[in-house]
Amino acid sequence: MRAEILVPLLAAAVQSGTPILYATLGEIITEKSGVLNLGVEGIMMVGALAGFLVSMYTGNPIMGFVAGGVFGALIAGIHGLVCLVFRGNQVVSGLAITILGTNLANYLGTPYVGKAAAGFGMLPVPYLSKIPIVGAILFRLDMLVYISYFVPFIVWIFLRYTRWGLGLRAMGENPEAGSAGGLGVMAYRWGGILAGGFLVGLGGAYLSLAYTHLWANGLSAGRGWIAVALVIFAFWKPGRAMLGAYLFGGVMAFQLRLQATGTNLPSSLLLMLPYALTVLVLVLSSWKAEGSDAPAVLGVNFEPVE
Repeated sequence: MRAEILVPLLAAAVQSGTPILYATLGEIITEKSGVLNLGVEGIMMVGALAGFLVSMYTGNPIMGFVAGGVFGALIAGIHGLVCLVFRGNQVVSGLAITILGTNLANYLGTPYVGKAAAGFGMLPVPYLSKIPIVGAILFRLDMLVYISYFVPFIVWIFLRYTRWGLGLRAMGENPEAGSAGGLGVMAYRWGGILAGGFLVGLGGAYLSLAYTHLWANGLSAGRGWIAVALVIFAFWKPGRAMLGAYLFGGVMAFQLRLQATGTNLPSSLLLMLPYALTVLVLVLSSWKAEGSDAPAVLGVNFEPVE
C-alpha cells in the first residue's frame, strides 16, 4: 500500500481508537478493584452528550471535556450504589446502566441532532509533526489524542507503583485480606468505579467534541462494548490496551474509507467488521490466558464481616 494511502489511514486509526482507549483504561481501573461494569456503552453516551451540551452553551470545549468525565463518573456511581451498597448483581446492573445511559442520552439529545458545538481541531506539534511518516501519523491530530498518549503510562504507574494503586489491585485479588490489613474495601472500590467512569466519560466526550464536533443519537455506535472486550484482549494491561485500541480504530477507519470509495461490498458487511474482530479477539484471548492480570474476584461482591 502506498504511503499517501497508508499514512492517512494510520492517522485515522489513532484518532478512531482514542475514545476506545479512554474507555478501555477506565474499565481496567474499575475491574482492577474487583467490580465488573458492563455499562461502558451507556456511560460513553452520557459523557458524549454532557460534553457536547456544556461546550455548546459555554463555548469552552475544555469545560465540555471535563464535564463529560464528571457525568460519566456520576452515571457509574449508580452502578456503585447498586453493587456496593445494595450488593446487587454486577452484570445485571451494568446492562441496566447501558440501557439507561444510551436511551437517556438519545432522548435528551434528540433536539440537538445535527447541531455543532465548539470542539478540538487539529493541532500539529511543532517539530515533531515534521518527522517523516511518524509525524503525520501521531503529531498532526488534536490535543486530546496527545493527552491519551500519556494516560496508559500514568495508569500503569498508578496501578503498579503507588500505594493507592496497589490497594486497588488488592481489592480485586483478595478483598478479605485487604480488609484484615486495615484497607477500606468499599472506599477503594468506590474509587475504582468513579475513576473508571470518569475516563469512560472522557472517551464519550471525545466523540462529540473532537471526532464529530456535532451531536447524533447513537454516537458511541458500540464502542463501549468494544472497550469491554478490549480489556480482556489487553489482559488488563494499559500498554496492550493502547495497541488494541488503535487496532480497532484502524478497522473502523478502514471500513469507512472502503464505503467512501464506493466499493461493491454491502455496507452492512463493512459495518460489522469491528464487531466481527471483537468476537475473534475474545476467542483468541481465551486460548492464551497466561500472562493475564485478570482480577481473581472480578464480579464478586464483598460481604463485610459484621
